[in-house]
Amino acid sequence: MIDWDLARDLLSWVLFLTGGAAVVIGALGIVRFPDFFTRLHAAGVTDTAGAELIVFAMMLQAPNWLVVAKLGFIAVFLALTSPVATHAIAHAAWMTGFKPMQGPDLRYEGDGK
Repeated sequence: MIDWDLARDLLSWVLFLTGGAAVVIGALGIVRFPDFFTRLHAAGVTDTAGAELIVFAMMLQAPNWLVVAKLGFIAVFLALTSPVATHAIAHAAWMTGFKPMQGPDLRYEGDGK
């Protein structure tokens, strides 16, 4: 016989740990990546994947359906707004003339060095 409470707890812990790992890896990417656009990618992945997994884990631990519904709305809001915000920031940087690093030595485009 399956203990559903134990299965729910195990699945929620897997989601918590996976989401936490995504957040930590994204934070390391923000620190370690060489330029603005790659750092923005790390922030976007952290914001979308890590936060979503943690919200799903909280949904599994919620005490009632009202809390699950509220967390579901938060998950949908995050899924729709986080990629759009990341794209808007990248587009604004591109339109102001900020170019990504290119080449094997990662110089900025147009440096002339």
